Amino acid sequence: VQLQASGGGLVQAGGSLRLSCAASGRTVSSYGMGWFRQAPGKEREFVAAISRSGSNTYYADSVKGRFSISRDNAKNTVYLQMNSLKPEDTAVYYCAAETGVAVSMTRGPGDIDYWGKGTQVTVSS
Repeated sequence: VQLQASGGGLVQAGGSLRLSCAASGRTVSSYGMGWFRQAPGKEREFVAAISRSGSNTYYADSVKGRFSISRDNAKNTVYLQMNSLKPEDTAVYYCAAETGVAVSMTRGPGDIDYWGKGTQVTVSS
């Protein structure tokens, strides 16, 4: 499966962005899907994940209550709605697909099966 993330940009603190991840090559409903991010000089970290059906979602503590992950299997797309953005959310955001269970993404990026190219999110103070 090929993943293409989009929707990044520059936003002021407190603002919102919605990232999209469009999949091609295979239906996204076959995978647990998630988002990771990597800030300059830091390791890639888990942000959010969603199960194949969309019934279960998982979030990093740092984004709980502010970010929301969703999926539209009919459109083969996964979304990350980001509200109340903070300067520390600045990073390159990556879409990911996992053939196992989505909850495994909460352990980190080590077992991800497919990565998309990142999209830059910059939050100014």
